[in-house]
Amino acid sequence: MPENGQGALFPNDAIPDDFVGYRGTTACQAAGITYRQLDYWARTGLVVPTVREAGGSGTQRLYSFKDILVLKVVKRLLDTGVSLQNIRVAVEHLRLRGVEDLAGVTLFSDGATVYECTSPEEIVDLLQGGQGVFGIAVGGTMREVTGTLAEFPAERVEGDKVVPVQQDELSRRRQSRRTAG
Repeated sequence: MPENGQGALFPNDAIPDDFVGYRGTTACQAAGITYRQLDYWARTGLVVPTVREAGGSGTQRLYSFKDILVLKVVKRLLDTGVSLQNIRVAVEHLRLRGVEDLAGVTLFSDGATVYECTSPEEIVDLLQGGQGVFGIAVGGTMREVTGTLAEFPAERVEGDKVVPVQQDELSRRRQSRRTAG
């Protein structure tokens, strides 16, 4: 657990703050979903953009890192056959947690119900039911989303203005390599 003690000294700079957002097309690419899904989920309240919602014509929705992480988890749950109704319940639990808390969560499902497990004991209890389950380690998904988003431009909301986020050297290299190829 020394990692937890170091967290206060060395914050995770790979995770953008709450004012950094990504446009819908970037959110779709990072989460592996279509724009139609993204739009439907935003309109129905499943996953709404928390940095900035669309406010009429000409404004772009901006999705936070956590929003995109939840989009990717929703996609994985859908791919395994979990109903949208049960996914909505799981999303509510994810929304209540901070991004750092999500790293320690593993979601399990038997195809019908979604279970949140944060300790090995909870996982053992779930598996003793004798039914087949699958799991989604949110921490692993978080690392995947962090790596993917490093390749895309981000925008920061400052009051009522939206400004581009300056990329670090590694992100600039990835971006130039991606556009050159």
